[in-house]
Amino acid sequence: MVDLSLATRSLPRPLTLAVLFALLGLATGCNSLFGTHKKVTVPQLLTPLENANKPQLINEINRLATVQSLHAKIDIQFEDNSFAEAGIAEKYRQADGTITLQRPGKIYLIIQVPFIAKDIAQMTSDGTTFRVAVLQGDEKYRRFLKGTNSAVYDKLELNGMSEQDKDDKRKMSEKETVNALSNLRPQHLTDALLISQAGNEAGVFYSQSEFFLEEADSRQQAKKSSRIVRGYYLLEEHSQLNPGEAKLRRRFWFDRVGGIRLARLQSFNERGLLITDVSYADEKPFGEAGKSKLPARIEITRPQDQYKLNITYQAPSSVELDKDYRPEAFVLENRWQLPEVDLDNRQTRK
Repeated sequence: MVDLSLATRSLPRPLTLAVLFALLGLATGCNSLFGTHKKVTVPQLLTPLENANKPQLINEINRLATVQSLHAKIDIQFEDNSFAEAGIAEKYRQADGTITLQRPGKIYLIIQVPFIAKDIAQMTSDGTTFRVAVLQGDEKYRRFLKGTNSAVYDKLELNGMSEQDKDDKRKMSEKETVNALSNLRPQHLTDALLISQAGNEAGVFYSQSEFFLEEADSRQQAKKSSRIVRGYYLLEEHSQLNPGEAKLRRRFWFDRVGGIRLARLQSFNERGLLITDVSYADEKPFGEAGKSKLPARIEITRPQDQYKLNITYQAPSSVELDKDYRPEAFVLENRWQLPEVDLDNRQTRK
């Protein structure tokens, strides 16, 4: 309470009245600020939150990394984010796929038209080089691309669109689809789908932190547009460059709600730029007798390459795990006699 007599004891009468009114106003204002309250709705913090230390988080990564190979049917959807700065993304129709993966870095991916098993594209990487065969579209769009995994290429734009073609929406859409597939690199899928081990490499160290993120409520019973706060552990993998200098290589996000689950993996290049951002969801038993528990839905975002891939395993229990495939199984040959584009010298030849 404000002591009015003490504050006005020696002041002239007109000034005393002014001070009295000011102090009464201050007292009333304090009551309005602190004496009343109003309830507001805030996103719910999901609980219970599981506790884990650094070795436990590394063990969870290495549990997922025990899978040596897999062969599966998948649903795959490509999203072109080239126009993301304008708030636009081009999402292509979902396709069927057959994928074969084997460590280290080997992949064979076949993309097909749903229901009729007609190949749209095939692509492979042997861990060092990659090959992509674009099999659909007009003849002038079909190509056999070759390149090196470690190289960085400009976005490939296939030529041959006449003014008449540009007025034909079907042909323009066809060309955009071909361009999208031409710029999809098979090696981008390998580390996302077969996570590399952690904690066993010299010169690499890890730091752990806690993080809370407000996000859309994805639970089945959730109301549309409802929000929640989810607790995460972040495990960051650094490599030592020079004394006092380190480089961030990978950042693992672990969902802590009701257990410990790898929910996200971010990878960074030599300059610290984000090159791959992978989200994992819907863990299910994979393989015969549920041999391994793995995420059935994976979203791969490549911000520098401006595209996103959504992959869903069609039947996790039917996925073949840990078979040994010959190296030549991951080398695609140009048996269609397509025009070849060598991205290392950007020459096209028959």
